[in-house]
Amino acid sequence: MTDVDRGTDEPFEHPAALAGPPIDWAGLRRLLVVRPDNLGDVLLAGPALAAMRAAAPDARIDLLASPGGAAAASLLPEVDDVVVARVSWQRIEPAPGVPDPGLADELAARRYDAAVVLTSFSQSPWPAGYVCQLAGIPVRAGTSKEFGGAGLTHWVPSPHDDLHQVDRALHVLDRLGVPPGKSALHAHVAPAASEAAERALREAGGDPGSPHAVLLPGASCPSRRYPPAGFRAAVRELTGAGLPVVVCGSGSERDLVHEVADGIPGAVALAGELDVPSLAALLGGAAVVIANNSGGMHLADAVGTPVVVLFAGTELVEQYRPRSVPARVLGVPTACTPCRQFTCRYQHECLDVAPAEIAHAALDLGVPGGLPGT
Repeated sequence: MTDVDRGTDEPFEHPAALAGPPIDWAGLRRLLVVRPDNLGDVLLAGPALAAMRAAAPDARIDLLASPGGAAAASLLPEVDDVVVARVSWQRIEPAPGVPDPGLADELAARRYDAAVVLTSFSQSPWPAGYVCQLAGIPVRAGTSKEFGGAGLTHWVPSPHDDLHQVDRALHVLDRLGVPPGKSALHAHVAPAASEAAERALREAGGDPGSPHAVLLPGASCPSRRYPPAGFRAAVRELTGAGLPVVVCGSGSERDLVHEVADGIPGAVALAGELDVPSLAALLGGAAVVIANNSGGMHLADAVGTPVVVLFAGTELVEQYRPRSVPARVLGVPTACTPCRQFTCRYQHECLDVAPAEIAHAALDLGVPGGLPGT
């Protein structure tokens, strides 16, 4: 029998799919959400966390996150606590000894009623589901293309790969009985973080009270990074047009930040002075943010600042693009997209974007009416 014969364009689902009983969301008291990825992935989980908070208003919601992802948890008011772990199923390099030692015991001690495993299209929920099973968590939900046994009690068949990561998570919850709610990213920035950002900017020679751009030249891997020389040329264009630029990064990106900013009148460098909440505050006060496909892109999206993105061909744009703010996504289509590589094997043709194009996009988004006095 074909799909047409049975009057639907939906394929048959595995008999184990969604075989568990309906989840009593309102009755949950302790809920674990598993997303042990990068900072941006945690921010992309924000709408799903908000939907779960609405469905389980009396539950304590904990987030299982990587050290990098955990840094974003304080920006999400739905999260009550964080379990920080570098889990084996998210690591590429071999881990010596017993995988994830003590994690199941730690989760068992917290006595969760349910766990929801959030994944990208290329990840499997089954390792996390198995750890949660060992921890005695009775309800374990996630999405997957393949059957993986009893690790999940509520297995949602995977949606299309090209779905945006926010919509992917909301799709899973919808199949589990949770209304999707809003799909825009969000972040709560505390007053102390705003004060720290303003103080750091003033000490670096910037003016928080004047329009300015923030440029984030870093990314988690070399294949996602636009060339520093190109960013430097774009900074010259922007400052020449009268828009100061704050070039910002982590302590490990100090050399990169100074390579882009040093010696350019109107540009200041901030490297290692801000934690994630303070960086969120800095981005929230900017006229426009310029970033690679990185956590900084998602952070700008979450705080409501227009963003220009240099989007390499490592991923499909529609899976990760900014969706809550005005955005300009710059890149060049290539035959090798999406490559999923950490290092480009060719000449980075996917990021062959002129610095002037970056500057013009930033000015159009950040100061559409023109700068004062121009």
